[in-house]
Amino acid sequence: MTNIDIVNMLREISGSDTGANSRLARIILEDVDFASRAAIADLAARAEVSEPTVTRFCRSLGFDGMRDFKHKLAQIMVLGGPYLYPRPVETDDSSDRVAEAITAGIERAIALVRSHLTRDDITRILPALVAAKQVTVFGSGGVSSLGAIEMQTRLFRLGIPIVAQTDGQLQRMIAAISGPEHVIVAISVSGQVQSIVESIELARQYGVTTIAITKPGSRLAASAQIVLPFLVPPDDYLYKPTPARYALLFIIDLIATAVAEHIGPDVLEKLRRVRVALSGINSDDPIWPIGD
Repeated sequence: MTNIDIVNMLREISGSDTGANSRLARIILEDVDFASRAAIADLAARAEVSEPTVTRFCRSLGFDGMRDFKHKLAQIMVLGGPYLYPRPVETDDSSDRVAEAITAGIERAIALVRSHLTRDDITRILPALVAAKQVTVFGSGGVSSLGAIEMQTRLFRLGIPIVAQTDGQLQRMIAAISGPEHVIVAISVSGQVQSIVESIELARQYGVTTIAITKPGSRLAASAQIVLPFLVPPDDYLYKPTPARYALLFIIDLIATAVAEHIGPDVLEKLRRVRVALSGINSDDPIWPIGD
């Protein structure tokens, strides 16, 4: 039952069924938190049905009984409670309200990274990145995949042989053929993505230098040799995108700048060549970013 959307099932029953099952579904949806903690007698009384009816209802959904069903409801509240019972949207239509909420979220996210990530953390990874025969960046999902591609974009122009990979099977294959002259950077907000964790564990068997940009204490953090802490602040405003990607971009900019300074003036020659190569294609205005 792990991947079954119980909320959707309950909604369908409450809208299409009649009688006891429909009442039970409506009562549960009205207060999932209550249903996840209530004794069978209390839930039956609130829905005005018998206790055996509650048991049959739970079993009809594929559960062993009320206890098994309540366990699933408790999981729903932990993972999806805020989405079921969100705070009301403010009626003020001012664009400043939205802009301020987004800006505040970005500032909190970057501040949290700054409070945990030190200059020494960044300095520690520089020799490996600069000396590597090949750097591969793993990402999975929205934020980390974006980060993997962004890291490739920022470092290749500095002369770092780097490629991003967001396919789980290819990540595993790359890990299997890599060796001590390679570096793999794994990005994950949660640090629990199984495909990335297993790929990093596999890479370490072959002497690959592994770097994780992830949540401290996570499975990925435990698997990698070097960890750059990446924490995401809580944000209960569900209508806007997560500010985590801005914090990740901040980390990547720190890495790119540190790599460029570590390499020194040779970087400037590479950047000059890129700008010359793009002249006539992009704007010739020198204030514009290179290749962006």
